[in-house]
Amino acid sequence: MPLLLCIETATKLCSVALSRDGAVLAARDLESDQHVHAEKVNVFIHEVMTEAGSSLKELDAVAVGIGPGSYTGLRIGLSAAKGLCYALEIPIIGISTLRALHAAARTRQPSMTGDAWPMIDARRMEVFTQPFGADGQAIDAPAPVVLDGDWASSHAPALVFGDGADKAGDLWLREGITHISGIRPHASAMALEAERRFAQGSFDDLAYLVPTYGKAANVTQPKKKSLG
Repeated sequence: MPLLLCIETATKLCSVALSRDGAVLAARDLESDQHVHAEKVNVFIHEVMTEAGSSLKELDAVAVGIGPGSYTGLRIGLSAAKGLCYALEIPIIGISTLRALHAAARTRQPSMTGDAWPMIDARRMEVFTQPFGADGQAIDAPAPVVLDGDWASSHAPALVFGDGADKAGDLWLREGITHISGIRPHASAMALEAERRFAQGSFDDLAYLVPTYGKAANVTQPKKKSLG
């Protein structure tokens, strides 16, 4: 029965959970517009280990959300996970944040009809998303999508959820679209997938695992100072 630490920091939610045999032993979650990941992730790791009465040396692997999502949040979570795995000489398991979000939605609504679309906010009316079938398997690859009436009409019937879907509430007031509000990619929702991957020995390369950002960074170059 492996002891697995799960870390998810791809969105405004900073989330850490500890699980054994797929069952969550302790969890910490904080969603904030202030992006508190750097401040809280290691505190949360310490707190879940303490609550469960376990030590870091007992961990068998670390699962970490790899996006798509926030550049800064993803780097913070992956750095924490890699540091632990390197120091403890244990494997790392990278899990899609969209898959974690889908797993979280299934705990709220186990029976899903039509395609399920987990959506992560990518600013304005853009989201990162991908469709999942009724069997829980991804139908297509993750991609950035601009939400509008045409998208909603062409993809009904559908189930939408996540902070990306929540910001477009008025768009879902049409036949064939079911919106589940308040779903977030909690680290606790990663436990079963992490357990499955561990049992299969499906680990990622510690040196080469990188986040799936979803799109290129929007980097603004600083203005050159005038010499005059």
